[in-house]
Amino acid sequence: MLPHIMLTPEVAYPEDSIVKVSSADIAGLKALAQANPRRRVRLCAHPSTDDTLHEMLIVHEQGTYVRPHRHPGKSESFHIIEGLADVVIFTDEGEISEVISMGPYSSDLVFFYRLGPSLFHTLLIRSLVLVFHETTNGPFRRADLVFAPWAPDECDTADASDFMSHLCQKLGVP
Repeated sequence: MLPHIMLTPEVAYPEDSIVKVSSADIAGLKALAQANPRRRVRLCAHPSTDDTLHEMLIVHEQGTYVRPHRHPGKSESFHIIEGLADVVIFTDEGEISEVISMGPYSSDLVFFYRLGPSLFHTLLIRSLVLVFHETTNGPFRRADLVFAPWAPDECDTADASDFMSHLCQKLGVP
């Protein structure tokens, strides 16, 4: 895998100023995600959390819980590289307002989306692994991230699992 610095067990930054990613690098990210307790990892292509443009290659394994959240004043785009997922958009009250089924370009599904307004959203990973390129505007401040009050915290694994099971039932996903 390309030379990188692990900021946390889930976040890596490249050591080089020119970021180049190969399929071998993606395989390395997948191995890192598999070894991570929350089954996810991201390689940031931007140099710091203060950068005004954040580009990340992200790997999530199936079953990864992404607490529904929104980013006030920011946009977000996804480009699926590998795998299948549903982006689930919610109302402020927690009702499902839209589901965007996504896959790589070759799947004939939506492979790119951009979320401009600040809407609550989550991912439902439909394949064993999902690899995607995410772009958003920075800087990243954890305090700016708004979690849905009706969704369980990621630390509450039992409630998070129940939430995801209920979401799958609503969407008719086995």
